[in-house]
Amino acid sequence: MTPPTATRDILIVEDDEAIATGLSLNLRLAGHNATIAPDGDAALAQLADKVFDLVLLDINLPRRNGLEVLGVMREADNVVPVIVLSARDGEYDKVAALRLGADDYVTKPFALAELLARIDAVLRRAHVSSAAPAEEPIETEGDVARFADVVVDNGQRTVTRGGEPVKLTHLEFELLWFFVRHPSQVFGRNRLLAAVWGQTAGSPRTIDNFVGQLRKRFELDPERPRHFITVRGSGYRFDP
Repeated sequence: MTPPTATRDILIVEDDEAIATGLSLNLRLAGHNATIAPDGDAALAQLADKVFDLVLLDINLPRRNGLEVLGVMREADNVVPVIVLSARDGEYDKVAALRLGADDYVTKPFALAELLARIDAVLRRAHVSSAAPAEEPIETEGDVARFADVVVDNGQRTVTRGGEPVKLTHLEFELLWFFVRHPSQVFGRNRLLAAVWGQTAGSPRTIDNFVGQLRKRFELDPERPRHFITVRGSGYRFDP
């Protein structure tokens, strides 16, 4: 896993051109890649096309405000870290943002040094939470892999759980087989699209939907997955 001090892809969602440009410049000087989205709809379009490591999200946006954007992100299981920026210091906005899943809240005007420190802190926390190793090794033998009470037989193209057959579509099986052959490794959505679908580009929602199906079939609690883990800002990891 790359340390949090490495180059990160950060999305700046800000309609004030001067603020957005200034943030972009300073993030690039700090060694990061910065992309600007001037409104809520543009932000969601960017998030659908690319996996970011962090989002700086203004609340007062045209078309769709920041709280709406954050709500859509979390409903889609996009757990990329988000720091909310707002010119309003009201308690309601802060509580609403944190309840929707924001990682931090910064009130404008802010000191640049403080914001950069908060960005580093959020990236560091995301790195630590995504670096947990698998607790149990996966058992593999030729075309057969086992984890928990699941047996995946690539030669026979069969899957059982607790001895009972589990029906999967062709692509669900291919994604599962890819995961079990690469335990404890983090893969971005585009990497999974290329490996399983043979595409170099596509909708990240495709991966999200398929992972959701695997969770329904193999997790004791799909809302708190043990095996198919979302890694903030990076993609997914399979833990046996």
